[in-house]
Amino acid sequence: MEFIAAIADFVLHIDVHLGEIIAKYGVLTFLILFTIVFAETGFVVTPFLPGDSLLFAAGAFAALGDLNILILVVVLTAAAILGDTANYWIGHFFGQKIVDNPKIPFINQDHIDKTQEFYKKHGGKTIFLARFVPIVRTFAPFVAGVGKMHYGKFISYNVFGGIVWVFLFSFAGYFFGNIPAIKHNFSLVIVGIILISLVPIGIEFMKSRVGKNNS
Repeated sequence: MEFIAAIADFVLHIDVHLGEIIAKYGVLTFLILFTIVFAETGFVVTPFLPGDSLLFAAGAFAALGDLNILILVVVLTAAAILGDTANYWIGHFFGQKIVDNPKIPFINQDHIDKTQEFYKKHGGKTIFLARFVPIVRTFAPFVAGVGKMHYGKFISYNVFGGIVWVFLFSFAGYFFGNIPAIKHNFSLVIVGIILISLVPIGIEFMKSRVGKNNS
């Protein structure tokens, strides 16, 4: 419970914590941000790490001059692309063993089958769309690897999605993060970003419920 509370506090007050990191570590902040984004996208067991909110907050600090916005987007884009790539190959080589491991109950064959059906319906664009949905962002490349999606198709959507995701949220923070109304209610804005990003999951859940009720 303490771990969950610490993660929730870090995400909801990410402006405060990121400010402390910048003040303490200076240029090494880029490495820290790279590590967080890489882990959030690269390891299926770390979907709890901040993604959208971290990009937004980092962009806001870049607008203040605490971080270089060009270096920021290059570093975070590289982290996002490399993270998805690592997750794909982990799924490709070790995915089935992980799925079959009873000690990892939140990853099971049923989840794999449902995600593969989603891939069949929506194709490679799933990798792009998943960038904007927490948890799914971490799970999608892993499942793509388990399902042996053609790597050429995967990497093209991975690169495009990584670039759009990082640029969109980083520059949103850069241009809007320091508007007084947003700056003084940063925690509420972060909650709003999280809720909006969860809308696609809610829509898919409602569709599945309606489908079951009509069958």
